[in-house]
Amino acid sequence: MIRKLSLLFAGALMGASAMSVVYGAPGSTANAAGSETYRQLAIFGDIFERVRAQYVTPPDDKSLVENAINGMLTSLDPHSSYLNQEAAKDMRVQTKGEFGGLGIEVTMENDLIKVITPMDETPAAKAGVLAGDLIAEIDGQEVRGLSLNDAVEKMRGLVNTPIELTLIRDGADKPIKLTVIRDVIKVKAVRARVEGDVGYLKINSFTEKTFDDLQAGINTIRKQLPDDKLKGYVIDLRLNPGGLLDQAVSVSDAFIDRGEIVSTRGRDPQDISRFDARPGDLVNGKPLIVLVNGGSASASEIVAGALQDHRRATVLGTQSFGKGSVQTIIPLAENGALRLTTALYYTPAGKSIQGKGITPDVKVDQPLPEEFKGRDSSRGESALRGHIKGVEESDEGSGSASYVPPEAKDDIQLQYALDLIRGAKTDAAFPPNPDKAVMNQ
Repeated sequence: MIRKLSLLFAGALMGASAMSVVYGAPGSTANAAGSETYRQLAIFGDIFERVRAQYVTPPDDKSLVENAINGMLTSLDPHSSYLNQEAAKDMRVQTKGEFGGLGIEVTMENDLIKVITPMDETPAAKAGVLAGDLIAEIDGQEVRGLSLNDAVEKMRGLVNTPIELTLIRDGADKPIKLTVIRDVIKVKAVRARVEGDVGYLKINSFTEKTFDDLQAGINTIRKQLPDDKLKGYVIDLRLNPGGLLDQAVSVSDAFIDRGEIVSTRGRDPQDISRFDARPGDLVNGKPLIVLVNGGSASASEIVAGALQDHRRATVLGTQSFGKGSVQTIIPLAENGALRLTTALYYTPAGKSIQGKGITPDVKVDQPLPEEFKGRDSSRGESALRGHIKGVEESDEGSGSASYVPPEAKDDIQLQYALDLIRGAKTDAAFPPNPDKAVMNQ
């Protein structure tokens, strides 16, 4: 599929790299290293010095050390890694949900940066940037030769600082130069709209703003559609790579008024954390359908699993990604941070998500357009090299296709959900029966 990137993120939003972030140090300490461990470290030191002294071209010491550290961590699992200062800063930007920038969503096309859409009321929109524009130069530097991430980094910057974009626009006889003044861009983690008599909530990621955006989205829908005419809600978690654990818990709690939402279990059998719901349901018991696909990972799987186990919602779509591990972010002062897998998630029924994912109650495939066939990867967590073997992982593995049509009318999964809520289609799984909920004892 076309790889696209919101300016909120320094990297592509892909389920394979989705994080569920827990801040703080792990609760347990490792056993003291033995003499054999120190002997191995001495071997590493010897090799490091020989590479520095004898490699055909002088290597960069910092890169050698960082790559050695990452080699150690990635040998553990695909999600543990070392974050240098720049990477740690980018991670904080991802979870915060706001940044200094222009407010455009972009992709790479023919070595140029193509504007997918300028966000409403942002500097880019006000300056006249249009969807479909190709960015050829940034502050006089050609975009050709830059990676998408590099170009995004150049467009980010301090609030109230100018940036000059040279645009190639279809129909224009010459390049267009625009000066844009950067501002604080607050990206909505949740987008809400009304689909006839049904409320639609698209949760894009789990940042610090997700729960607040969810509340605002529900209020927006209620203003447009009174409760007596509102038949239910569709919560769209497709292509959602995850994010903050506490936000996943809060979103689940918005619809569940009691019981466990998720538990995490670490290396020590005694190291179990449970997160429970508080009384109250933001939508007053209205029917819910949750959409998932192969791009639904981590925190989005926590929400889908909680609502499914409590029989609060019917999950519809295809098998989710299957990332059921917790990454703890451990600050290393001025040296960045360590992202280390420290636990696994379990749904309220005690089921592990790792390597299996969430199996929908109603399986509905979204056909791929001809031009995407063979290009849309259906690889899930279970196919990642070195992944942690899940407790309930099967030979079938996790993950599925992750294509979502840009137009609602072409979205078979969404239309199926709307038909179920309206009664135009029927299925034994909808509406779910809360009396049949099976909770972990």
